[in-house]
Amino acid sequence: MFSVIVMKLNLTTGIIPSLNVSAGLLGFFFVRLWTAAVERLGLLRQPVLTRQENTVIQTCVVAAYDIAFSGGFGSYLLAMSEKIAGLAPEANNAQNIKNPHLGWIIGFLLLVSFIGLFGLVPLRKIMIIDYKLTYPSGTATAFLINGFHTPHGAKIAAKQVKKLGVFFVLSFFWGFFQWFYTATDDCGFHKFPSLGLQAYQHTFFFDFSPTYVGVGMICPHIVNVSVLLGGILSWGIMWPLIAKKRGSWFSADLPDSSLHGMQGYRVRICLIQNAYLPFPLLNSVVLQVFIAIALILGDGLYNFLKMIVLTAFSLRSQVKKKNASTLPVSDDGTVTTTAAISYDEERRNELFEKDQIPWYVAYGGYVVVAAISTGAVPQIIPQLKWYQILAAYVVAPILAFCNAYGTGLTDWSLVTTYGKLAIFAFGAWTGASHGGVLAGLAACGVMMSIVSTAADLMQDFKTGYLTLASPRSMFISQVIGTGMGCVIAPCVFWLFYKAFDDIGISGSDYPAPNAAIFRSIAILGVDGFSSLPKNCLNLCYAFFAGAVVVNLIRDLVPKKVSRFIPIPMAMAIPFYIGSYFAIDMFIGTVILFVWQRLDRAKADTFGPAVASGLICGDGTWVLPQSVLALAKVKPPICMKFLSRRTNDKVDVFLNTLS
Repeated sequence: MFSVIVMKLNLTTGIIPSLNVSAGLLGFFFVRLWTAAVERLGLLRQPVLTRQENTVIQTCVVAAYDIAFSGGFGSYLLAMSEKIAGLAPEANNAQNIKNPHLGWIIGFLLLVSFIGLFGLVPLRKIMIIDYKLTYPSGTATAFLINGFHTPHGAKIAAKQVKKLGVFFVLSFFWGFFQWFYTATDDCGFHKFPSLGLQAYQHTFFFDFSPTYVGVGMICPHIVNVSVLLGGILSWGIMWPLIAKKRGSWFSADLPDSSLHGMQGYRVRICLIQNAYLPFPLLNSVVLQVFIAIALILGDGLYNFLKMIVLTAFSLRSQVKKKNASTLPVSDDGTVTTTAAISYDEERRNELFEKDQIPWYVAYGGYVVVAAISTGAVPQIIPQLKWYQILAAYVVAPILAFCNAYGTGLTDWSLVTTYGKLAIFAFGAWTGASHGGVLAGLAACGVMMSIVSTAADLMQDFKTGYLTLASPRSMFISQVIGTGMGCVIAPCVFWLFYKAFDDIGISGSDYPAPNAAIFRSIAILGVDGFSSLPKNCLNLCYAFFAGAVVVNLIRDLVPKKVSRFIPIPMAMAIPFYIGSYFAIDMFIGTVILFVWQRLDRAKADTFGPAVASGLICGDGTWVLPQSVLALAKVKPPICMKFLSRRTNDKVDVFLNTLS
């Protein structure tokens, strides 16, 4: 069911929201209904559904439906087809085309989807316990599951569940109410120009999303402030200034549609948790992609190297002191030997570390799967050579760490950002005359599968950590779910692909906008980085260095000062997506900040439950909304906002018709 929903969204708008919460909810209710029915028949000896079982079900479902997105059915896989290649006059020869077929798609996904599960398993303790990354969706799902399984005698827990339930219902019905006014993509409350029409054109508006407000309440204040600062720097300052460089940074004679002109800055790609979203002006740009990557890589690589150095020093200290119980890295990034933690946290840490996944399973699994994939993928995609795949698998763990770290901070998994980086790198490496477009798209698939699976695994580890679920069970559940998804998702796609001849064509029921965009980027990529707009790489170098410098300052100054310094990783997200969600998250952090000022105890106790309720309700509404979309039931009303001058013109036009 979830694979059908994700595939439908993937082939229409490309907007793929997080369905973790919905999976946890339906997993609980369906199994409870099943166990209640079997218990009445006297066939069930163990009628209680435990937290671990609920968490394992949710993990397996998420791993399965995630393949429907990371498998590239609405992006890189479809971009390989003859149908999408025919939309562009360049690189539409036979060596740059591979039409979809159920057999090779299943084989390709089985080869590339599992390796991401092994890449970051050895780092799970550092990401979850030492760095204490929040993973907002994973935290919200854990609160929901814990609420389902709370003992009736726990008064505080019961009140938390009540708060969660109230805001769950409010959020759900708010989504239902908004739906009536979204007859087209340009209608509804999420298009409300709350800060003015000019600000709206630059993505500065409040889109009335309970999900983002809830995420803002869960994320630390500095993360939300950093995201807002990134939005102001990019969409408020940089992109308007770059738009004025026509005739200087790129030829004024080139049409806007040229990838070597303004469109080189304005490639219409935008993500909402791996999603495409069209904006009327200054759509996310190639420059945005690379500046976002520069910030993310600068922050992620810095923390990766910092983690390695600190862990090495800590292990050396442990050997000297013969004290194996010390944590290698504290939450502020310093080596420590003691830590004051609560009983609940101590119990979670103990279980999380006790049920170990052997290091040789992780490293051995990565090497074995990589070796098989390196030899077999070129048999499916001959344009992608074995040494290129090997190079991708060498670099992938670093990129997977960067994405998992960023997801833990902000809940944003920039999977397609790393995929586009692979398109450019491997497309330029192969060259246009040797099938570089197809090689770049295939390399994008390899990179997306690894980076996406690794981030999802850490997200689910966070849920398991908070629900006291066995990490080993979580890992096995991920493996099973991934295997299911590698078969289910291609079959679902094949049904759509065979049933509708116009998939990928603009104006059809399934336009798959990302497919044409990915192919356009691949065509641009085969010319190498030299084809990028003027000063693009210079800006990337500057932002990469800036991210490293900011992190150094954060580590060198006192903690009471560093907590006010923005986080580069968080600042990078709006560079690529837009500022609207930054405003939502900032509103969430303001609500929590005021609540903490008024009553710190209640805010700390009930804040996560309220935030989880907002995220859960809005996430659950996606299910009936998707069912209505599949049934082609359209909202009856379009709520649209016009300027006074435009409205006057519309009135005059309507009067002429009457």
